[in-house]
Amino acid sequence: MNIFITGATGFVGCYLRKFLKSPKHRIWGSAYPDVSEVSSEDQIFYLDIKSEKNVFRRVREIKPDWVFHLAAISNVRHSWSRRKETLETNIIGTLNLFEGIREFSPDARVIFVSSSDIYGTRSLSGDPLTETEEVLTMNPYAYTKWSAELLSGFYTRVENLDIVIARSFPHTGPGQSADFVCSDWAYQIARIEKGLSDPVIKVGNVSVERDFTDVRDVVRAYVLLIEKGKTGEVYNVCSGRSYSLESMLKRLLSFTQKKISVRVDSRKLRKADIPRLVGDNRKIKEAISWEPQIPIEQSLEELLGYWRSHI
Repeated sequence: MNIFITGATGFVGCYLRKFLKSPKHRIWGSAYPDVSEVSSEDQIFYLDIKSEKNVFRRVREIKPDWVFHLAAISNVRHSWSRRKETLETNIIGTLNLFEGIREFSPDARVIFVSSSDIYGTRSLSGDPLTETEEVLTMNPYAYTKWSAELLSGFYTRVENLDIVIARSFPHTGPGQSADFVCSDWAYQIARIEKGLSDPVIKVGNVSVERDFTDVRDVVRAYVLLIEKGKTGEVYNVCSGRSYSLESMLKRLLSFTQKKISVRVDSRKLRKADIPRLVGDNRKIKEAISWEPQIPIEQSLEELLGYWRSHI
């Protein structure tokens, strides 16, 4: 089995490579912008997915049986400040990949990783969001993911590519970049414990609610979807539970003996925030018998442990 993972050195990509590692698999992965920390034993190469020529060359060389498309600018705050790069990476990059697969590996099975951000404020009605919910994009990142979902549908219907869409809700766990909320807080707590920062944790809007899943459960869902998911279908990858960010912060603070105060930092507030984002996971449960196994409390404790060992 030849497997190609775009964004293979990112947070999810690292867990996915580890999960898939087997004598039965040959795994290739792309990294951008740096591959310096990758082991020479790994078949990881530099790839700017915005370059059609280079994407085509890699797909032609690998001729993958499975493709996991993770590469993206995925930070919402960055998508506001780097709008053009976000559109080019998340939309044109996806187009380049699909065209390369169409040309050189048309029988490949593809997982396109989308985002729950495309739902926008649809969760305000109170019910968990199903895959048939109307889309309401509220930021450049969400717009690009919805556009790439439309591309996925086009290439499935018209070009007969075998694409499954995983519409992922927020996920966290050890190893996540401090660009993301739970990891940012764990990073700040670890620095405070080491005496590197004042005992104040800086936060944005903690009143919002999100549906969090552990990254290891998410990776397991992606692999089950590429094995059993139905071509052209969209599947929410989520826990089906709502967590306020305030409750997540309190849980992280419960793991430290330090007295830490909390302060709102206006720089961490989003231009357009989504008050509530909770998914319905019945479809994925019924289709591939998947559901989360790792409690979010364990994810947070291990995330803090990760930063304690890396600072």
